Amino acid sequence: MGRRALPPQKTTADLSEHYYEIKALPEKWDIQTLFSSENPLEIELGSGKGLFLNRTAAENPARNFIGLEIRKKYAMYSAIRLERVGIANAVMFQGDGLLFCNKYIPTATVHAVHVYFPDPWWKQKHHKRRVLNVGFMGDVVRILQPGGKLHFWTDVRAYFDSTLELISQFDELIGPHDVQEQQAEFDMDYRTHFERRTRKHNETVYRSEFERANT
Repeated sequence: MGRRALPPQKTTADLSEHYYEIKALPEKWDIQTLFSSENPLEIELGSGKGLFLNRTAAENPARNFIGLEIRKKYAMYSAIRLERVGIANAVMFQGDGLLFCNKYIPTATVHAVHVYFPDPWWKQKHHKRRVLNVGFMGDVVRILQPGGKLHFWTDVRAYFDSTLELISQFDELIGPHDVQEQQAEFDMDYRTHFERRTRKHNETVYRSEFERANT
């Protein structure tokens, strides 16, 4: 299922504390400058409209969150939502999330990595474009703290199976652990908009969780 068009966004909001572009970061940018606290850090790769980022950051003020989204209009949309409700512990970065994780995230500093419903790139010749690849998984292992979590969900069974096979090559990641489906208590009580749409169509969501070994 593709993404629906975003509604027009008109805002005079000051996004200087919620929106950044990866390509504009200086060569030796320090991630510690982002937040006023040293609370546990979580990263979401492919934030889309920002449902997970906004809800989870609001529900967990003692944690910091970074959303990564390559599409500028979606990154801006999510940043506007963060600013509009005054969420101070989450920010959006627009651009290449794989590059960001590789270049700007220090080793063993991340409490959790979230990847929900990434583009499956259906054709075999396009599989190399998938975000869950060998290089990124190496960075996940590097940036996760011991005991840190990787959360991966998709609605494509073949992609789920092939990704679990890929992750199995990394002995530092323990899993997959089963993730139980939670009953939605209201219309937007879903982790992402893709989960909401998938479940409303009575289609299956494949969920997994991995834990970084304490070594």
